[in-house]
Amino acid sequence: MTKKTAYNIAVVGATGAVGKKITQILEQKNFPINELKLLSSKRSAGTKLLFKNQEITVEEATPDSFAGVDIALFSAGGSVSKQLAPEAVKHGAVVVDNTSAYRMDNEVPLVVPEVNEEDIKSHKGIIANPNCSTIQMVAALKPIKDAFGISRVIVSTYQAVSGAGNEACNELENQTKQYLNNEDMTAELLPVKGDEKHYPIAFNALPQIDVFQENGYTFEEMKMINETKKIMHAPNLPVAATCVRLPLFTSHAESVYVDVEKEGLAVEDIWNVLRDAEGVILEDDPNTQTYPTPLSASNKEEVFVGRVRKDLDNNKGIHLWVVSDNLVKGAAWNTIQIADRLIKNNWL
Repeated sequence: MTKKTAYNIAVVGATGAVGKKITQILEQKNFPINELKLLSSKRSAGTKLLFKNQEITVEEATPDSFAGVDIALFSAGGSVSKQLAPEAVKHGAVVVDNTSAYRMDNEVPLVVPEVNEEDIKSHKGIIANPNCSTIQMVAALKPIKDAFGISRVIVSTYQAVSGAGNEACNELENQTKQYLNNEDMTAELLPVKGDEKHYPIAFNALPQIDVFQENGYTFEEMKMINETKKIMHAPNLPVAATCVRLPLFTSHAESVYVDVEKEGLAVEDIWNVLRDAEGVILEDDPNTQTYPTPLSASNKEEVFVGRVRKDLDNNKGIHLWVVSDNLVKGAAWNTIQIADRLIKNNWL
């Protein structure tokens, strides 16, 4: 059977922040596309978007939208994925889903290509894209785990509002103007749109991302904990997370503490494995104040690591500062990487 040279691609949720970024990167990377379908909710259908200087009319996503589609890239919310991803598979498409709908399904691989590419080939029609904050952390941890082993992970995140969608970005902008004009700030969305209580995010920090679970952790924190174990094939790895929303538009930052299994490591040993790691860029020089920031990581594909330090009290403890664009590597680019590996490895 002759391998195709161009593929029919569908983007579901094409008018959202991640969907737009997916379409943008598909164009930038000159992805081998025969036909591109842009799909959305009924409300957004009819919108016209540019792709390679051609206007494409966004269509309403229905079960029949996937006839003839080879790869469907979903980013329209978990309920849409639950409803339409199986329909896409029935039509012969492979789905890369950017929601939490299938991440912890035992039948669905959860993939960061730099970390567990081989898991892609076990797909049964659906591949899950991990949570944005998980993606950047495991990309940084994988080379350390391979070289020195890891026995514990503790992470605190500093997450941008774009992770909560375009509405959250608008709310931050409006609240900032209100604050600077000495007006009362209007909070209607964060930390969780569906919760009863809302707090301003401008000039603030919210130690809640997503809804609280019975154990006192938020759903976002549990995503990081459970997804890290699944991606790294380490079901018994102790992982703890505290996820915080900050008034940043783009890029998540994380303070990560790791217990390695090997004793006597120097900072230079960690530097060396990170320098060689796929998709990771080391930016770490205290003498020149060199370290990654959310602004410096914005619109970039890589995961950036700095502030590597040994713990002062635990000989096996390592501290890292990990930053990445949550809409690029944390969502759109990782999704497209999975699609690219599907094609290159003939795993469709």
